[in-house]
Amino acid sequence: MTDLQRDLRAAVDELIGSGAERGVQVAVYRRGELVADVVAGVADPETGRPLTAGTPVYAASTGKGVTAAVIHVLAERGALDYDMPIADVWPEFAAHGKEKATVRHALTHSTGVPGVPVGTTPEDLCDWDRMCAAIAAAAPWWEPGTRFGYHAQTYGYILGEVVRRVTGRRISQVLRDEVAEPLGVAGELFFGVPEPDLGRLARLEDAAPAMEMPAEMLARIPFFRVVDGYTAAPMAAMPDAAFGNRADVLTSDIPAGGTMTARAVARMYDALLDGTLVSPRRLRELSSVAVEGVDEVAGNSAKMGLGYAVGLFGLGPTVFGMGGSGGSAAFADTATGTSVGVMKNLVSAGDFGTAERIARIALRED
Repeated sequence: MTDLQRDLRAAVDELIGSGAERGVQVAVYRRGELVADVVAGVADPETGRPLTAGTPVYAASTGKGVTAAVIHVLAERGALDYDMPIADVWPEFAAHGKEKATVRHALTHSTGVPGVPVGTTPEDLCDWDRMCAAIAAAAPWWEPGTRFGYHAQTYGYILGEVVRRVTGRRISQVLRDEVAEPLGVAGELFFGVPEPDLGRLARLEDAAPAMEMPAEMLARIPFFRVVDGYTAAPMAAMPDAAFGNRADVLTSDIPAGGTMTARAVARMYDALLDGTLVSPRRLRELSSVAVEGVDEVAGNSAKMGLGYAVGLFGLGPTVFGMGGSGGSAAFADTATGTSVGVMKNLVSAGDFGTAERIARIALRED
């Protein structure tokens, strides 16, 4: 057992033993080699089914990094260009002055369309055509490319519809064909999960009951504001455990999120680093800061590359990746050639303590 494997095992066992987590997977690749693969706890707290390294977990916005990887693979093959106007392949998207919004703007949360209709339900999110029509018809909150703000749900539909228009295939199919199967992780990296695989998935559990806030308090939080009947955070479709356990959500393409194992998503980031999926030049571009400043939706300061947060968890400018609202994360460090996946099934909304702790162990110098 390597020192890294031992230290990660100790940290994960402590998290499970203390009750801070229910089930945790950690995988670390370094320059093409799986150097740590740790799993502990249960996949289903009701049945006691153990979590294994091959148990997929719904990981919310950690999936945005997977969506970005699909875009970069298609760009590498010449199927699309970052500066291509979205309306060139999706004419309906040009409505209300969005004709200049580009794929680059979508990757950097800069299209100005962060919202979905305020009454959006999980059933709506499962209806691809309905969501794409609503997003195409939306008036932008700002001129595309002039500001950026977290596109919590629209990110996946905008980029996913671009993928569908340029390839003729759903983004889940492109992920399988162009990324997951070539990397040997086709059974562990999904947008829409095939129905026969649902029984393999981890069951999510909320770490704490949802906090009730009066409408006037919500209205003062930028993330929950409503503009012309659209909001970035529809209250009926928040990504809590109930949302992430729904069969219709899990089997649908909602590529602002994803379902994966830690080792599958770590392998994907490793393939971005090692030249398997993209060229070194493209890796430098996608992992470098493209926009920075105050996020117009979330209200925090942020630095974004092309589909990734740069300096995730304050780990430095060479680290890029994405975290999910339940506390999962996946990222890579171009300086050390290290990629990391952290999956967990206790949904701790906005709390990345486990992922940050694992990251600091995984990215240390040997």
